[in-house]
Amino acid sequence: MVKKINYNYVFVFYDVKEKRVNKVFKICKKYLSHFQKSVFRGEMTPSKLIMFKNDLNKVIDDEQDFICIIKLMNNSVFGEEILGSKNNDTGEDLII
Repeated sequence: MVKKINYNYVFVFYDVKEKRVNKVFKICKKYLSHFQKSVFRGEMTPSKLIMFKNDLNKVIDDEQDFICIIKLMNNSVFGEEILGSKNNDTGEDLII
């Protein structure tokens, strides 16, 4: 029997075509905290992860767009180090 792992923290990175970037940004903002440019992170239940991926799949083009979801057990099992200045940019300027 294979034990199913429930992840509850995610990082999301995306690179999508310009005409879909606002839609993807809004979906990510609905579920996660905006971290930097096209990077989001935050707590995510397994059921919300399913809804999140379904919402993204409705707007992206599998041939042209790229979204990476890194799933973690929780928000305390990774080390984070930031070099340089992190802008306090919320990404709201990306929304037209």
